[in-house]
Amino acid sequence: MLVKNPVKKYLFTPGPTPVPPEVLLELARPMIHHRTPEFSAALDQARERMRPLFGTRQEVILLAASGTGAMEAAVTNLLGPGEHAVYVNGGKFGERWGKLLAAHGMAGHEIRVDWGRAARPERVEEALGANPNARAVLMQASETSTCAVHPVAEIAAVTQARGVMLIVDGITSVGVFEQKMDEWGVDALVTGSQKALMLPPGLAMVALSERALERAQRSRSPRYYFDLVRELKAQRDEHTTAWTAAVSLVLGLNKSLEMIHGEGLPQVFARHRVMAEATRAAAPALGLGLLAPDNPAPGVTGILTPPGLDGSKLVRYMRDELGVSVQGGQDQMKGKLVRIGHMGYLSPFDMLIAVAALETALAHLGHRFERGAGVAAAARRIAERA
Repeated sequence: MLVKNPVKKYLFTPGPTPVPPEVLLELARPMIHHRTPEFSAALDQARERMRPLFGTRQEVILLAASGTGAMEAAVTNLLGPGEHAVYVNGGKFGERWGKLLAAHGMAGHEIRVDWGRAARPERVEEALGANPNARAVLMQASETSTCAVHPVAEIAAVTQARGVMLIVDGITSVGVFEQKMDEWGVDALVTGSQKALMLPPGLAMVALSERALERAQRSRSPRYYFDLVRELKAQRDEHTTAWTAAVSLVLGLNKSLEMIHGEGLPQVFARHRVMAEATRAAAPALGLGLLAPDNPAPGVTGILTPPGLDGSKLVRYMRDELGVSVQGGQDQMKGKLVRIGHMGYLSPFDMLIAVAALETALAHLGHRFERGAGVAAAARRIAERA
């Protein structure tokens, strides 16, 4: 018999993600003041260590906020009230770009993409042709709600040719798979602490291209806390933050980045790829489909639940009875989807726990399949190690 509220619990949600013990110890250090040489040294080092994850030579700005705060900062610094922008809506976070634009009095022109599908560059080209006054395109690199990846490099080629800015949400892509902000021509790339960076929520990061920084310096859009020009000046020139810093999170970020670079970025990206492929391999072995079969995200896998089986009950059973936390679907996918995260402080063999828990919950709720088939499929992929 299974024991309710197991002693040991496992976190496989798309965020927050597990935090390594080394980082937890850093977070537990006695508090220091944020206007001291000790904090300045930690801030400078963390910002420098972030650049390779963004694929940029530009400055990475740290904000005490969630990833959505960095999204809003990009909008308010690079666009003004009444200005037009095109945004890709392929899920809940693509939808959020539209809501942010509307909240700040900007005109958003939507490119609607079916959930689980990738945005097509030709549709971006068409949208810009139909809206020649658009100043930017806003999109996700990885749409967390649908577990799909969008072709940032190809869309960047379109925006570069058109002379418009490209603003990218990299919250579940930075640190998961390679980002080439400078090479691709991305003007603003944002991320958050609670995904691949192996930290608790509360820290956001944004980098701006030279073109975007010039635009921010000229922009008269109302902003105060999220003034990226002011924040960059404080962090670059004064080696501190414009406002009270998330001190412990910055210290923790330095430790997590030390671990990431110690492993090596190519190895980090390969580890995420193996975890994703192992998790995806389990789905057909269990008679289940994937939400994004053609363009799956390396950071989170969306597995469709069997017809007639309530995915919400599946998620609750895994969490409450097995101690394994995953996430369900949102909006039209509510009750029809299980999202298993594989970002940050996880290894390929952790995926066997996630898949075994999924199998146990499916069997409990009446789905018929060959027991152990999903775990075996995942294990075979892990054994390949390529």
